[in-house]
Amino acid sequence: MSAFLGEVIGTMILIIFGGGVVGGVVLNKSKAQDSGWIVITLGWGFAVAFGAYAVGSVSGAHLNPAVTIGFASVGEFPWADVPSYIAGQMIGAILGATIVWLYYYPHWQATEDKAAKLAVFSTDPAIAHTPSNFISEVLGTAVLIFGLLSIGANEFTEGLNPIIVGFFITAIGLSLGGTTGYAINPARDLGPRIAHFLLPIAGKGSSNWKYAWIPVIGPIVGGVLGAQFHHAVFVGGSNNALYILIGILAVIALVVKVSQSNKGFEAKKQEVM
Repeated sequence: MSAFLGEVIGTMILIIFGGGVVGGVVLNKSKAQDSGWIVITLGWGFAVAFGAYAVGSVSGAHLNPAVTIGFASVGEFPWADVPSYIAGQMIGAILGATIVWLYYYPHWQATEDKAAKLAVFSTDPAIAHTPSNFISEVLGTAVLIFGLLSIGANEFTEGLNPIIVGFFITAIGLSLGGTTGYAINPARDLGPRIAHFLLPIAGKGSSNWKYAWIPVIGPIVGGVLGAQFHHAVFVGGSNNALYILIGILAVIALVVKVSQSNKGFEAKKQEVM
């Protein structure tokens, strides 16, 4: 099996389990309906673990363009292989989302909530606030990539790594997932969103393309930042890494503050008018 096909299959498994658990929780007349966020985060953690078990020996089981690009940015993966990996991840995500649609076929008609149907495929923010939503995806993915590189530097009993990574994904979901649904993976969000747009899902609404750039660009930026910070701390041994991190956080806080000030100014302007 080629690495490309490995990424297709691994990402397909990821979406089958990940999208599947969301479908079980949010779609009407599912026996798992309303079982909650804990179930969703555990489901996604298991999804990553078993996707990694399936193809880890073939492709390394990136299953995520942010992982592929982040690793390449610090020399942990060849840039020449990045396009084929991302292509495989996108194809696998669309295939996985299509399987989830088929699996829950009668439940789409039974569910009136259009947002719930989209949630099976893609993420959306709990509170729509573009700077904060973008930062959530950047920081969540930076933590992901920093953690993956840190986990990879440790020695575990053979075959245990995917389970550790699965628990790590669950931890991110529990702690950092409540704002945007923690896409932290451009293929995981964009591939199923394309499937949502193309498939004849009963009673579906908008695919929310206005928001779609955030769970694509945010994770890529976060992936590179997380990889670079890990490299600066553990490989370069730079004492300046902490100051770089503080600087990045200060810039992010400033951007949010300016955005809020601009919104306040616009609101007052509207009141005057």
